[in-house]
Amino acid sequence: MKKRLCAIFFVLLFAVISVCPVFAEDGLQRLVDAADLLSDSEEGELSSLLDEISERQQTDIVVVTVDSLEGLSAAQYADDFFDHNGYGFGEGKDGILFLISMEERDWYITTSGYGITAVTDAGREYMSEQFVDDLSEGAYAAAFTTFASLCDDFITQADLGEPYDIGNLPQEPFGFVTHLAVSAAIGFVIALIVTGIMKGQLKTVQSQSKADDYVKSGSMKLTKQNDLFLYKHVERREKPKESDRSAGGSKTHTSSSGSTHGGGGGKF
Repeated sequence: MKKRLCAIFFVLLFAVISVCPVFAEDGLQRLVDAADLLSDSEEGELSSLLDEISERQQTDIVVVTVDSLEGLSAAQYADDFFDHNGYGFGEGKDGILFLISMEERDWYITTSGYGITAVTDAGREYMSEQFVDDLSEGAYAAAFTTFASLCDDFITQADLGEPYDIGNLPQEPFGFVTHLAVSAAIGFVIALIVTGIMKGQLKTVQSQSKADDYVKSGSMKLTKQNDLFLYKHVERREKPKESDRSAGGSKTHTSSSGSTHGGGGGKF
């Protein structure tokens, strides 16, 4: 009887453990899928990826999905979630949190500590261009994986002393349109070379420096000539104003708990 009770106990214990959310070794849950956008297998893979990057880079990379912002702005919700749940490595509370709210289809990235340095405003805009289409199409696992991988890349780049920013963003892939444009340019240059060679082989016709060289001598006599000014073209360009120039870096704000955060977001 005791053996049967023990067996039942261990079966129940295993069942409880198997349905519990995946936590990092330090007790933090870096994936909180409250909106239930991911399958169980997707949750497991993404949690492992977030934990691995976070612990290796010593910067918390967090993904949170919710059904509603509960009356808060996306920035307020993301900042408070980060602050109140103990995220952030070290004294600087280094971390990057990606929030998705399904109520109004909001996304927001909040940064803290070294995350503010690694993910500049221009860098965050670049990030969004890589994952927003996946969010719009409902490919949430792909979008979150892209976000995590980009965070890894951005932190590594910041460690080199030159964070991704204006004038220093990752190079875009060499796509089909670019390939087509380059091919057309190469074809144009080759055509110019060929026609130049063909032109050089024409020995019977030589260009003349003056128009009257093409007139038979004595066949035309000019009695009057003068120069007539027809028109002029002036092109004006507005001088760029100082306020139009982007300074780069990250703009910051203070959360309700008094912590400093960077970040920004949009719709999907």
